[in-house]
Amino acid sequence: MKEPLTAPIQDYLKAIYALSAQHGSASTTALAERLGISPASVTGMIQRLAAAEPPLVVYQKYQGVTLTPEGQRAALKFIRSHRLLEAYLVQVLGYSWDMVHEEACRLEHVISPDFEARIASALGEPSRDPHGEPIPTAQLTMPGEDTLPLAELRPPQQALVRRVEAGAADFLRYLETAGLVPGARLEVLAYSPFDQNIRVCVNDNELVLGPAVTGKIYVEGLVAEV
Repeated sequence: MKEPLTAPIQDYLKAIYALSAQHGSASTTALAERLGISPASVTGMIQRLAAAEPPLVVYQKYQGVTLTPEGQRAALKFIRSHRLLEAYLVQVLGYSWDMVHEEACRLEHVISPDFEARIASALGEPSRDPHGEPIPTAQLTMPGEDTLPLAELRPPQQALVRRVEAGAADFLRYLETAGLVPGARLEVLAYSPFDQNIRVCVNDNELVLGPAVTGKIYVEGLVAEV
């Protein structure tokens, strides 16, 4: 019998997709941390998803979990709903970018395909959400992009902020105050190999950023002006 895609399963599929995009697969430990539940509960759910008909994941003990083609399509469907909702909340309802993630998490499980299509049409088929994350197409493909974490840049590289990981509201407010928002241009001034801190200049302001921040900001490298 086909596995009903309940809200918890939707969250698992999105988390596996995100972790696999970063690391090639998702470990049970990483999933537990991301979802805030015990590793034992994660293992039980993963085994259930692997045994679903059709299977939604491929799981090998000690090697992590990846999505099957069916699981990936489902994950992209839910990611599209979530990011369209975030865009709608900001552009139409006037929410700030630090408020929309949790709101979209609540709404994405209940909107109909027709309502989602109307949101996309009303917004002009947006390609990115308020945090700069790409929105999967209606055909459930993820647009490609050439970005890397800010943590990988070294002086005197320059870059354009393309996206940031949607996280805690206070983190997003910090980024906005610092000017580290999609579209911002920055230059790396210094790097400390001891603590991995990076000193950058953005909007004529110098900031020292630790790896907890630079690992969540994704940039597109720019050719330095001669």
